[in-house]
Amino acid sequence: MGTYGEHDQARWAPEPPGNPERGAFERDRARVLHSAALRRLAAKTQVVGPGETRSHGQHIPRTRLTHSLECAQIGRELGKALGRDPDLVETACLAHDLGHPPFGHNGETALNELAASCGGFEGNAQSLRLLTRLEAKVVTEDGRSAGLNLTRAALDAASKYPWVRGAGPVKGAFDRVGGPYGVYEDDLPVFEWFRHGVPPGKVSFEAQIMDWSDDVAYSVHDLEDALHSGHVTLEALRSVSERAEICERTLGWYLPDADPAELEAVLARLVDEPYWPRRFDGSLADLAALKSLTSTLIGRLCRSAQLATLEAYGPAAGRYGADLVVPERTRLECALLKGVTAHYVMSRDDHHAKQLRQRELIAELASLITLGAPGTLEPALRPAFVQAADDAARVRVVTDQIASLTDTSAITWHARLSGRAAG
Repeated sequence: MGTYGEHDQARWAPEPPGNPERGAFERDRARVLHSAALRRLAAKTQVVGPGETRSHGQHIPRTRLTHSLECAQIGRELGKALGRDPDLVETACLAHDLGHPPFGHNGETALNELAASCGGFEGNAQSLRLLTRLEAKVVTEDGRSAGLNLTRAALDAASKYPWVRGAGPVKGAFDRVGGPYGVYEDDLPVFEWFRHGVPPGKVSFEAQIMDWSDDVAYSVHDLEDALHSGHVTLEALRSVSERAEICERTLGWYLPDADPAELEAVLARLVDEPYWPRRFDGSLADLAALKSLTSTLIGRLCRSAQLATLEAYGPAAGRYGADLVVPERTRLECALLKGVTAHYVMSRDDHHAKQLRQRELIAELASLITLGAPGTLEPALRPAFVQAADDAARVRVVTDQIASLTDTSAITWHARLSGRAAG
């Protein structure tokens, strides 16, 4: 698949030769798959929490881990169809959410405020920090951590926003101030190494495939989880007035420049497709119909991009020889699917109240950790806190600690440290 030379397969820190029967990107994939950071995603909520389903245990909502695995499967197949190395694209997909803190995008907002003095917080930049610094795999001769020490091509494929804060475009509702970005200032050395020779801001072909696979996976699967939870009903999606509200939400969150009338027409046609179920009450037949819907939607969104890209570039484009082409109607369909979940799940009053409590917990946890640091930090992070040059650097270490926690462990840490402080 594709052509990848020594430059693409180089690692930041030199390593002894591995098993000659395994390719460099196979090793990258294995390193991410076996990482602690990936395992932690199992306890980080995607959209619908485990207690928010009406199916009494039959359906388990997605976590960040299951989302990443599903994204990886989609990306692997799409990458292969477009002539890219499937292990390389899968590695990027597995790694794309590693930096997500507890409580998802809401946690990002809280940590971004906490980390204002050290340059802010962004989940994508935190993913790079994990891959190149915080994950334990390779330590250099001078004692510096190289993280998982992935290849240059893998790090680049995992970078959907290859620029520093404020240097890129604003993309959507969850963006931090100045738009999304993929690297903190103090991680620039490794960033500049794997971006060597690349035009500034140019996103690799593999990263574009990963980004679209992410969009496809969560737009479709979040809808499936929302239907299981009861937050979304198929009857509502057939209502003209309800669809108008969904389109309004989609415009506000994802597509501010879209034509409202066109959005409503696309959504009406989409839910009128013959594969769209008429009902869902949890019976075996309904479960099968819903699963068929998710498979069909994923195939529809991916096949459209695959065909349009091959028509534009052919099958032999390199890492920077092509851009993923997603037809406009396909982008609208994907955004509308995200808009359904945004409208019925993420915009509920009780969801907002829960988010406020989560942000307060993170702020309090940061104060408690800082008060008792370095002893309140995990052993691997204590040296960085002790050796930090200033308060801003110490804030970054505390931010790294909180970002590494899961939803449940953040609550547990808060309870434990609160009790210690009260005692």
